[in-house]
Amino acid sequence: MDVDARAAPDVVGSMIDLRPHFADATFDAIWSSHSLEHLHDHEIPQALAEFRRVLKSDGFALITCPDLETVMTLFLEHGPDHVVYQSSVGPITPLDMMFGHVRSIAAGNLHMAHRSGLTAERLGGLLLQAGFTEAITRRQSFDLWGLALMSDADRNSILRRLQEAGLDLSTSPE
Repeated sequence: MDVDARAAPDVVGSMIDLRPHFADATFDAIWSSHSLEHLHDHEIPQALAEFRRVLKSDGFALITCPDLETVMTLFLEHGPDHVVYQSSVGPITPLDMMFGHVRSIAAGNLHMAHRSGLTAERLGGLLLQAGFTEAITRRQSFDLWGLALMSDADRNSILRRLQEAGLDLSTSPE
């Protein structure tokens, strides 16, 4: 699913209203990669509520987005134009991480703008407010990871499967 039809997704639409596309309790899991930061702040709770609505009672949502605390530290310590890393679309700076990839936005991809930011504490709180039974958040490199569990989710099994896939969310937070 993507808001941009040019990405050729299976479903074109917004995550703040999944009702036109998906019924309640449709999915075992949701993977949200670098998408929440593109929403306005007031839309994030709506999206998380929609994630919860479409998940089965034993489901979970795995979310990753820029870690605003890390980005702000990089911005303050190295400046807005410091190249933090190279990506497939070119150099990435704290400015890109905070406000969205500048070159993509300049090329007319306005949906790439970041309209909000999340910290581990804030994401965890928003997940719980959305009705998830448990929220686990971790900072890893420049990213923030969130695991939101539904009421009947098998926490240990999910954490083990994620760890086997290379993502260890079972360790204590930084």
